[in-house]
Amino acid sequence: MTDAASPRDPLEALIEGVTIVELDPEETSVGRGGLPNADGVVQLDACCMHGVDVSIVERDRILARAGDLEPLVRAPREQWFVTALEEDPDFPGGFATRTAVVDGACVFLRRDGRGCLIHAALLARGEDYHALKPMVSTLFPVTFGDGALLCSDELHDESLVCAGNGPTAYAMARAELQFYFGAELVAELDAHASRLAAAQTS
Repeated sequence: MTDAASPRDPLEALIEGVTIVELDPEETSVGRGGLPNADGVVQLDACCMHGVDVSIVERDRILARAGDLEPLVRAPREQWFVTALEEDPDFPGGFATRTAVVDGACVFLRRDGRGCLIHAALLARGEDYHALKPMVSTLFPVTFGDGALLCSDELHDESLVCAGNGPTAYAMARAELQFYFGAELVAELDAHASRLAAAQTS
């Protein structure tokens, strides 16, 4: 575990938390002991089952690198995103779509390991994963909407299997929040987190 003062790669932390639950044979909601999903498959990386929201800017950026990614993805580039667009001023370009679900999970979920294929592919090339990985995926379990930062629906409805005792959603996403929104916002959020922690211990 790390605290907010020494953030780690959020993807690694999230995978570590999910893995603990998924390897528990007594846990039937997900993982090795889990019941099959709607496609009859025991699903790992449960938080990656439904695809992810992407701005049209992110979609186009990913498609511009399709030549690099297509050999790694289990579907042709024409099937990577749903066709419907939703107007959303919170997203660059003002519109969002979603990554497609293929074989019961996000089309960009790695099938040869754990986590996001885009994230892994860029790290393997020595590139910053922020160049292509969708912001919603990178920030998870923090998200945004109506001009505000929010906890993801999965935290609110308690369907996120790795939620529970451990780092806060803010601590998990702190480094990514600083990348996208800057040190000034993170300093403000750090102060707020410290006040909350002090109130809980008093």
